[in-house]
Amino acid sequence: MYLRVTQRRNRDGSTVTYYALAEAVWNAEAKRREARVIHSFGRADQLDRAALERLVRSINRVLGDSGQADGDAATGAAPADIEIDAAFEFGISLAARHLWEDLGIGPAVRDCLSKAELTAPHEVALFAMAANRLDDPGSKRACAERWLADTAWLPEATGLAVDQLYRALDVLAVWAEEIERAVFLRAADLFRLDVDLIFYDTTTAYFEIDMADETEQVWGGRLFAPLRRRGHSKEGRDNQPQVIIAMAVTRDGMPVRSWVLPGDTADVATVARIKEDLRAWNLGRCLFVGDAGMYSADNLAALSKGLGRYILAVPMRRLRDVDEAVLTRRGRYRKVADNLQVKEVVVGDGERRKRYVLCLNPEEAERQRRHRDEVLASLRAELALLAARDADHPRAACALLTSRRYGRYLSTDDAGRPHLDSGKIAHAARFDGKFVVITNDDTLSAEDVALGYKGGAIIEACFRRMKQTGLEVRPMFHWSPRRIEAHVRLCVLALQMQRAAELRCSLPWARIAHSLAGLKAVRYQVEGRTIVQRTKIRPEAAEILKNLGISTPKKLLSVTEPRHTQVAA
Repeated sequence: MYLRVTQRRNRDGSTVTYYALAEAVWNAEAKRREARVIHSFGRADQLDRAALERLVRSINRVLGDSGQADGDAATGAAPADIEIDAAFEFGISLAARHLWEDLGIGPAVRDCLSKAELTAPHEVALFAMAANRLDDPGSKRACAERWLADTAWLPEATGLAVDQLYRALDVLAVWAEEIERAVFLRAADLFRLDVDLIFYDTTTAYFEIDMADETEQVWGGRLFAPLRRRGHSKEGRDNQPQVIIAMAVTRDGMPVRSWVLPGDTADVATVARIKEDLRAWNLGRCLFVGDAGMYSADNLAALSKGLGRYILAVPMRRLRDVDEAVLTRRGRYRKVADNLQVKEVVVGDGERRKRYVLCLNPEEAERQRRHRDEVLASLRAELALLAARDADHPRAACALLTSRRYGRYLSTDDAGRPHLDSGKIAHAARFDGKFVVITNDDTLSAEDVALGYKGGAIIEACFRRMKQTGLEVRPMFHWSPRRIEAHVRLCVLALQMQRAAELRCSLPWARIAHSLAGLKAVRYQVEGRTIVQRTKIRPEAAEILKNLGISTPKKLLSVTEPRHTQVAA
């Protein structure tokens, strides 16, 4: 069966179109196929199109995708000419819209817009920019003029201009804290997140400019301090103005809250503000987790005074306590996991008491031992070659002694000739597979301290995503403090959406995005209509949509009928 379209031309030249449900039957006497009308729908211009569309939806709902034929071969009618116009990304934007609503980001933004009595499409603009970070990060201009126009299927964002995206950023700058709080409370309940322990760390993001910012700015009743300042860069770009990005995350790697601070702010100077801000959210303990670069007596004192609780890595080879007391302390390790064993060591007493946790990774220890054996074998060959020469070669000997690869295992004899030092080799072996952390939180067991420090690696992974491997928080093309802050907050919202998808699917976001990228929306022209239809959903993508809680989208996404020109009879 098929929908039969017939036309009748009036005397005045106008044309009347009729629709009917027909089927092709074989006329044995005439020995040919003929059309038999089963039901006449009447004139097209007088037809109840809504009723016909309901019939189509009803048939599709009963038959599903498998009931939709690939062509008109079953009816005997010639297939219509199809002209494909464009193909758009659909899978990632579909998942992004669901996560935007599921995490409560959309409701939180709409609630803030209602309070501010704003009617512009700011929520749609913010969603479009967040989805753009998940799919193909770019500037706001590229988002409006390229991604929305030519790449993504987001009909609700059709026609958004770049200035509307910028104004949406201004709204986010004012309401970011309230939105973050609502989203976190929703996510904590939705994913049953463990919020008893919150990890906090900072990173830097530099700008390709010459001069630092000097003037502050007032916007929306808030005072925005100048952000682009020169300071110690964690990216090795001390000559470039930068901003400090701070973030607190749960054990599961779900961002709790973010801060954007002036680039000359020291890490230890941020802890008091972070503690006060998180305390207002009635969270549990907040631990500052830092690497060995943070370790110093002044920093420990500042951390204790400001945040109260910390877990820091210790520079093992530069600290006498570690070399003389921690690594040599007798006692058995306690197994925490297959690749982690711990031993608690307390050095000193009273106010000078320091609590260290010595951690051992047996697999890493074996890998480092094998690597050292290879280095020593190569070094012995170099020493044998040096000794075989007739005369001394001070330049070659000095090269070995100053080598970062070989020098640590060498000493010199009375004549200044290098030789292997068994004491140095044994000393180096003491560090195999080990790392040491220090904490001032006596309520945590040694196991919790070790896992807490390893959990801090989640923050580093979040920062890597934001800066390098996914969301591309930089380069930042903004110069005003409010928009710099809003841009970072927007990237954090996108990161929350990523982590939510990963927790739901138990897959890395790269794998999720790769599978969803195969789901496209194809726009084509047929019989004067403009139709947008999704492509076939592959099994892996279908499983991801199921885990995310997304119903299978309908096959026909949009149908635009041609405009009929009516001529009076």
